[in-house]
Amino acid sequence: MKWRSLEEAAPTPDARPLCQILAERKELIAQYVLPETQQVHARVVRQLREQGIANRALTAGMKAPDLELKDQNGGLVASAALRSKGRLVICFFRGRWCPFCVAQLQAMNQILPQIQQAGATLVAISPQTVKQSYFMADQHRLRFPLLSDTGNLVARQFGLVYGVPDDQRSIYQRTFVNLPFTNGDDSWELPIPATYVLSTDGKILYASANPDYTERPEPAEILLVIAGQ
Repeated sequence: MKWRSLEEAAPTPDARPLCQILAERKELIAQYVLPETQQVHARVVRQLREQGIANRALTAGMKAPDLELKDQNGGLVASAALRSKGRLVICFFRGRWCPFCVAQLQAMNQILPQIQQAGATLVAISPQTVKQSYFMADQHRLRFPLLSDTGNLVARQFGLVYGVPDDQRSIYQRTFVNLPFTNGDDSWELPIPATYVLSTDGKILYASANPDYTERPEPAEILLVIAGQ
């Protein structure tokens, strides 16, 4: 049995807008991370923009591919089954090691009751293994499925995948971001963060794909889409 401290057992949700939480994390990185390291990450984001990766991603009006992936408990989750119940929200994220991904999923977790009240479903997809997804869901009390996209096969169909450059890979290795371990393969590939809302027939109603991993859409914006506004 896993015992928790009182503080861990009763976390206080951060009710601030997601943009404020992300800005705070960016300020901490600017304060504590070496400038040369920050420059490498910024260059990768800039190059992805210049290469037009966001323009290759699926956009609103297109049909999303069906998917069937394992959740954090090892159960199979099929998008077609979820869409049969109502609209489906999908958040593609990099992994539990990314503080910006954690912030987004925690923020989405807070609006989960409203998503469900609207008859919609929320899932999040990353290349990390089922075990890593289990640890993440347990640590952050996430109450929705975290799906493991082994080899980024689904993310690739959405046009979101890129290879981590060598100098950024070296930084990750020095800071114990071991993608071959967390993702279970040696590809060193990641998806750019993206959020989609799908209709019951699989049509994309909303799409936000951004190579800048420090920026994410506000949960309130997603709620408006689900409500058809």
